[in-house]
Amino acid sequence: MFTGIIEGLGTVTAMQSFGQGRRFTFEADFILEHVKIGDSIAVNGACLTAVAISGNSFSADLSPETLSKSTFGASKVGERVNLERAMRLDSRLDGHLVTGHIDGVGLIRQKQIMSNAVIISIDAPQAISHYMIKKGSVAVDGVSLTINACHRNDFNVSIIPHTAQITTLTAKKKGDRVNIETDMIGKYVERFVTLRDNEAGQEPNTKTGIDRELLAKAGFL
Repeated sequence: MFTGIIEGLGTVTAMQSFGQGRRFTFEADFILEHVKIGDSIAVNGACLTAVAISGNSFSADLSPETLSKSTFGASKVGERVNLERAMRLDSRLDGHLVTGHIDGVGLIRQKQIMSNAVIISIDAPQAISHYMIKKGSVAVDGVSLTINACHRNDFNVSIIPHTAQITTLTAKKKGDRVNIETDMIGKYVERFVTLRDNEAGQEPNTKTGIDRELLAKAGFL
């Protein structure tokens, strides 16, 4: 598990193909203390397992599933990435609970400076955007952010100066792709409700399994 609070940046230093999978090597800009083989490290939001460690560099194997569901399928040597080691249970939980399992890929549609923040609008597939709510949490390239507004196929977030300084987000350009992980709570609620309806012999909602009428009956509206 992760928090979406980026520890530092890193660089893709090597890639090696293994059939349809690949082994990536990353070099962190910070000291990788207390990291051992088998540990989880979130790279641009994707939970990867360290299979080799040398100084501040580590390697990880990416499966065909990860390559197809994330931006790593188009990664290049020299690319900068956001890094976060797995969370500790004895520390404060900043950000929000992030699994490191990418739900889909978004496309940066617009960037706008507003006072001390950069507002980034991101196009996202409806299959994942319906899990988003205004003022809810989302991880974009591994960065825990608050959703300012969300619509059927897009959402926008604010990047404060501190986040801009320690992540890759403001270096992204219009048209760049980003990894998105939605808040896990909505996905579990949908799953539980869908299973309950199926077991009760009801016709499941083919869209999400959840609608305003259901939420009102449950007391959420």
